[in-house]
Amino acid sequence: VQLVESGGALVQPGGSLRLSCAASGFTFTWYDMNWYRQALGKERELVAAVTRPGGSSTNYADSVKGRFTISRDNAKNTVYLQMNSLKPEDTAVYYCNALRTVYGVKYEYWGQGTQVTVSS
Repeated sequence: VQLVESGGALVQPGGSLRLSCAASGFTFTWYDMNWYRQALGKERELVAAVTRPGGSSTNYADSVKGRFTISRDNAKNTVYLQMNSLKPEDTAVYYCNALRTVYGVKYEYWGQGTQVTVSS
């Protein structure tokens, strides 16, 4: 099982980035896909989520609503996070997460993270 994030970079405030997470080794369409982030000295927080196909819906943290968009391409086994109007407080390591719960048993995978730094 692998989740490989890419797209992190140094960007100026107000800029945009698109993160990608390529999944392999499991049935992508069975899983809800999430983006988390963890800033230095802070706890990891859920940023955006997209449910598995069939009931696809999205949810966002209040801090990113209207600026970030999560999407998934099931043909490519990839989930994206489009980040616009970036702010310094968006600086963090961003992690891709795959989650499935079956009869109360949680199946969960994590990527290694990609650094996003918003600074002038």
